[in-house]
Amino acid sequence: MSSVLAQRSAPPAGGPRPAPPRRRTRLLTLPEARWALASLVLFLVALPVYLLDGPGRLWGALFAATYLTGGWEPGREGLKALKDKTLDVDLLMVVAALGAAAIGQVLDGALLIVIFATSGALEALATARTADSVRGLLDLAPTTATRLLPDGGEETVDTEHLAVGDLILIRPGERVGADGQVIDGAGDVDQATITGEPLPVAKRTGDEVFAGTVNGTGALRVRVEREPSDSVIARIVKMVEEASETKAPTQLFIERIEQRYSIGMVIATLAVFGIPLAFGDALDAALLRAMTFMIVASPCAVVLSTMPPLLSAIANAGRRGVLAKSAVVMERLGEIDTVALDKTGTLTEGTPYVTDIRPLPGSSLDDTALLALAASAEHPSEHPLARAIVTAARDRGLALTGAEEFTSAPGQGVTAVVGGRTVTVGAPDRLLTDTPDTPHRTTVSELEEDGRTAVTVLSDGTPVGVLGIGDRLRPDAAATVAALTRLTGRTPVLLTGDNERAARHLAAEVGITEVRAGLLPQDKAAAVKEWEAQGRKVLVVGDGVNDAPALAAAHSGIAMGRAGSDLALETADAVVVRDELATIPSLVQLSRTARRLVVQNLAIAGTFIATLVAWDLIGTLPLPLGVAGHEGSTVIVGLNGLRLLREAAWPRLTKDTP
Repeated sequence: MSSVLAQRSAPPAGGPRPAPPRRRTRLLTLPEARWALASLVLFLVALPVYLLDGPGRLWGALFAATYLTGGWEPGREGLKALKDKTLDVDLLMVVAALGAAAIGQVLDGALLIVIFATSGALEALATARTADSVRGLLDLAPTTATRLLPDGGEETVDTEHLAVGDLILIRPGERVGADGQVIDGAGDVDQATITGEPLPVAKRTGDEVFAGTVNGTGALRVRVEREPSDSVIARIVKMVEEASETKAPTQLFIERIEQRYSIGMVIATLAVFGIPLAFGDALDAALLRAMTFMIVASPCAVVLSTMPPLLSAIANAGRRGVLAKSAVVMERLGEIDTVALDKTGTLTEGTPYVTDIRPLPGSSLDDTALLALAASAEHPSEHPLARAIVTAARDRGLALTGAEEFTSAPGQGVTAVVGGRTVTVGAPDRLLTDTPDTPHRTTVSELEEDGRTAVTVLSDGTPVGVLGIGDRLRPDAAATVAALTRLTGRTPVLLTGDNERAARHLAAEVGITEVRAGLLPQDKAAAVKEWEAQGRKVLVVGDGVNDAPALAAAHSGIAMGRAGSDLALETADAVVVRDELATIPSLVQLSRTARRLVVQNLAIAGTFIATLVAWDLIGTLPLPLGVAGHEGSTVIVGLNGLRLLREAAWPRLTKDTP
């Protein structure tokens, strides 16, 4: 008689899950937006006075204030750059506006300042909203915690003042103040914001809890195990904050040519001014043409073409619990053409559980009795397989008998006296040397053929049953593999340190045909380097310390965040915080969309510049039209990049994609 445990019973549900705090930067909290608004208001007040031939002093003062409010900050930054022998485009725009005013085109210069300030405010808003989207997911830790004192008292302290070893009390409904270990009490903790688990998780003595998670029922006493600055949330926030500071290769290339371009543009502007003047052109006309040329030839839209799409993509991914560490990462993810997946903790959940209960003929035990016997013997053990057996018994509500004379032999198993019988639970090959045709050996072989780990149960030295232990395949694993195959044109490869038989069994379940099993960390890295040497751009997805070398060697690396080792999280380019495997193909597709938008933006900006420059050199381009065309192109490419902030911009390539 056999039993297959298809599902573990769910932990008790707690109360309604509190929504994470949503932080959204208000437009006017940004200094760039406030100065742009002030400049716009002053311009709108001055405009009717100027057009209706009002007092010159009045509109002159209003336009001067427009120039000051909209142009002082870019002008100051430009002068700082000039002091460092760097020619900044912002400074050129301010100079062009002042030049227009110097030849009587006060309105046109003011319009340039207003539009330029508005473009800067839009860029600042895009960057701020990117940070909001990610921090809204992660900035969940409370600001205060209840610290327990040695004399039995308690005090409320700022969480930033907690130290490793402090004891804190988490009451029902409170957020956990620091990463730590439960030393007393029991509760159901909602840790969806960290691990993505849909239901609260039962926490007891010895279990780990994370800062920012919510205690649903029961009071917990927790010993702080990490400094607040080193908590899971803090480490991930740090990675995200570094993302907006990192420039993508395209951006760096543009900035490299910006200096040469700006210097060339200044020289060309002087030529546009000096050559017609030398041939008898009027001063005002020559200066107006030169100022118009400087404005329309400035590469503002080109410079703004790269970062908004990539930063918007980072923000969108962050809302789905996928953290790309930099704009470089977001750009490179779209280039991958080969995917290598780890097995345990990546395609599987990484937690062993009992899959099969096989009482042997003549044992007089049924499924329930066999599981209870094994769990009673394993109860004192801390081994992961022992925990899986004990958990299976608890999930079935089985009463466990106290174990006496418990002993544990590493690599072999455990022995204990349970109900007067000596019970041994452990590896079949270490406990028995029976022939292949015995019921015990036949059962073991069947389980191992199915990719399970077989655990033999002996009673007074006689085999009475075999338990199958497996690692649950993630529900979205097969769909993710199929989506990645469609994206890259190649089926992903399985790289694992597990045995060949178990690896191929799992690979067949998810549709993977190429398997490399029994690999050490250096072997995984060598495989990645081999593909890279062939010209492939490899994406590695893993979670453990043994995956870190491969993550570092790959073109791009993604770590599963729930059980990912610190080294893997640090080495990877992106982290799937909620462990939703289906987000990976969506992230790759989002990166490709962002890259297409960058190309679109560069084409738009180049077309505008070429058209306006040709118009100014061949014909007569009115300054207002030049200003509108130049700044309009800047606004267009900025807004085009912000399209990726929309909910609809997130690709849903599998039915499991959130």
